Amino acid sequence: MVELTWSVCGYSLQMLRILVGVLCLWLVHATEEEVTEARLLIQKRILNKYLVEGRDIIVDYNIYNVGGSAALDITLMDSSFHPAHFQVTSGLLNFKLNRLAPGSNVTHTVVVRPLTPGRFNFTSAEVSYRTSEDSQEYQYAHTAEPGEGGIVPERDFDRKFSPHVMDWLAFAVMTLPSLGIPFLLWFKSKSKYEAIVKQFKKH
Repeated sequence: MVELTWSVCGYSLQMLRILVGVLCLWLVHATEEEVTEARLLIQKRILNKYLVEGRDIIVDYNIYNVGGSAALDITLMDSSFHPAHFQVTSGLLNFKLNRLAPGSNVTHTVVVRPLTPGRFNFTSAEVSYRTSEDSQEYQYAHTAEPGEGGIVPERDFDRKFSPHVMDWLAFAVMTLPSLGIPFLLWFKSKSKYEAIVKQFKKH
């Protein structure tokens, strides 16, 4: 009876080990299947500290492929910068990339110039791509959203941050008489005093 109990327990333990092993193999296989396809992480950043009317804004797009296959036919489209309010001075807001290898990344930079001041909502850019050469379906993703930002009028920015050279020159011209006239009077009296002292020493 004791031997039978031990044999049943040993059989159950062996079956449990087999089931755990099969489950582990299935999980490893499922994980491998998950990472074999391309997976893109996309970041959109505005690099300027201040956004000023008429001055260039640098927009940076970083695309990372964290998957196990190359991403194909990548298209990025950004409709945040309306032509009525922004002028593209360098780069493209919509661009295509044929292939991005696994574990690699690419950076794309666009320079835009705001034409009008005000509040603007900088939304995310949309990205589409194929996850492998076997797949004809497109995967869609969005970049991080920078959010709302204000374009400061150029004259307000200059008033606050410019070196004010002209203002200092005007101030110097205005204060020159109040400093110069007393100096001239002092210098004139000093010269007279020195002349009298020299004449006194001669006699």
